[in-house]
Amino acid sequence: MHRGKTKRTLYVIAYDIANDRRRTKIHKTLSGFGEWTQFSLFECHLSEKEILRLRERLDKLIKPEHDNVRFYPLCTACMAKVDTVGSPKPAEKEVIIV
Repeated sequence: MHRGKTKRTLYVIAYDIANDRRRTKIHKTLSGFGEWTQFSLFECHLSEKEILRLRERLDKLIKPEHDNVRFYPLCTACMAKVDTVGSPKPAEKEVIIV
C-alpha cells in the first residue's frame, strides 16, 4: 500500500484460445479485471491480490495443451513510453465510492 492506495501494475494480457466457448469465458473473465483494447488483448491495472485471483480463475478455464494466456507487466517508466495511434494511452480508471 502506498498512501492508502493499493499499488497496481499495468499488465498487457494477450490470449490465444482455440475453443470459441472457452475464449468467450476468458474474455468475460478478463472484462471483470480490465479494459478490452484489441482482439485478444486486455490492459489491466492490478494489485498483487488481483493478479493472483485472475490467474486462479483463468487456470480453471484454460486447457494448457491448447490455450495460451500471456501477462506482460509494464513498469511505471515503460507505461509512460507507451505510444498509440488511433486510441488513448492506457490509463487506470479512478473509481470513487460514496
